[in-house]
Amino acid sequence: MEIIIGWLYPKLMSTYGDRGNVITIEKRAQWRGYDVKVLPLDQNATADDIKSVDIIVGGGAQDRQQEIVMRDLQGAKADAMRDKIENGTPGVFTCGSPQLLGHYYEPGFGQRIEGLGILDLVSIHPGENTKRCIGNLVIEVTASRLAQELEAMIGTKPYLVGFENHGGRTKLGKVEALGKVVYGLGNNGEDGTEGAFYKNAIATYSHGPLLPKNPFVADWLIQTALKLKYQQEITLTPLNDTLAMQGREAMFNRLKVNLPTVAKLKV
Repeated sequence: MEIIIGWLYPKLMSTYGDRGNVITIEKRAQWRGYDVKVLPLDQNATADDIKSVDIIVGGGAQDRQQEIVMRDLQGAKADAMRDKIENGTPGVFTCGSPQLLGHYYEPGFGQRIEGLGILDLVSIHPGENTKRCIGNLVIEVTASRLAQELEAMIGTKPYLVGFENHGGRTKLGKVEALGKVVYGLGNNGEDGTEGAFYKNAIATYSHGPLLPKNPFVADWLIQTALKLKYQQEITLTPLNDTLAMQGREAMFNRLKVNLPTVAKLKV
């Protein structure tokens, strides 16, 4: 079995080291014996390239780079991206990428950047003098289906740990939030929401990168992609995640986040 990871604009949208998410998916699939191909979805990619991928990963970008991306991701390429997400292709989209998938992003300086309108959300930078949302982030996954599927995989309520660094504030429309903030600021620092979840697309402000700190989410992406591609039930071979789980526990303790006993994964 093969997994093709589509990496959105790796040279323009990797400001915060989110390539770690690509590496985590790649390695965790390879360690289980699956063939993996990483396909850059950049200015040289075609709509057919987008149609060929099984998982999509997008990272953060500065306003200028995001504007370049939006100028390129038009026409047939935009239609292909919409079709992939609407048809359930799993993906993780961090920081600038959810803004890309929303209706629009208004930078602190300059013109509004129109998005693809796949996610019912808007992002607005309040102004250059506004304090950025920076710091460690802990969220409880509340998106109903994702929370249920993750809990079935790990045997406990899913919490994610990461790091946020964004100036924009995101407001959700009818799209479901990924989770609620336990520590940090999240989408806007006001309503307690973090990220969004639509079909099988995970949108979040959580860097870290997200997947090395929460490897079970990478496994969910892999399992979901294989199930969709091969139309059969997939059970992943367990991996030894002792160090990752110890790292999560250390971060929870450092932040003095007291999770329910049932939510603590075994180390």
